[in-house]
Amino acid sequence: MFFTERGFGNMQTKVTREEAWGLLRKYNQEEFHLIHGLTVEGAMRWFARELGYGQEEDFWGLVGLLHDVDWEQYPEEHCKKAPELLEEIHAEPEMVRAICSHGYGLVTDIEPEHQMEKVLYAVDELTGLVGAAAKMRPSKSVQDMEVSSLKKKFKDKRFAAGCSRDVIRKGAEMLGWELTELFEKTILAMRSCEEQINETDLS
Repeated sequence: MFFTERGFGNMQTKVTREEAWGLLRKYNQEEFHLIHGLTVEGAMRWFARELGYGQEEDFWGLVGLLHDVDWEQYPEEHCKKAPELLEEIHAEPEMVRAICSHGYGLVTDIEPEHQMEKVLYAVDELTGLVGAAAKMRPSKSVQDMEVSSLKKKFKDKRFAAGCSRDVIRKGAEMLGWELTELFEKTILAMRSCEEQINETDLS
């Protein structure tokens, strides 16, 4: 692979979905963290297709699945321990870099450059906010969530306070999108994978 203005030329990976899921399960037992990984994976796959990177969908998805691989057991070394863990499945340097870039400005100095890295940076935090908002709905689902409802939750700093509004705003800026566009796309992305995630056996 090589870096071009569009990004890493045709991002592909030899890492299988089974290997990636196995590594995530090895270092993460809490259901919340597993569901978050699956959610970001599904969202990243949707964005790959939506933004014209469909041939790279697996790469985008596995980066999303593994982005927090070190968070549960090594929270103080988040994005710093990840490269060591990712060696276990022989993850490509491009995958390691992409995963670590989502901690830019907080725990790493690896700035998101490729479109995929920018999407991950923005969507990681936002999926957490959307997920928390969905739990408050009678349906417990994103299927009937509207952008206007999400905007209200976003403005309420007490709601899901752990989801950084600054990171979400910065992510939208990196992508050149208005917040509304990022909200709309992320809701659609989460709708696309919600049913499959609900059916996943996490036992």
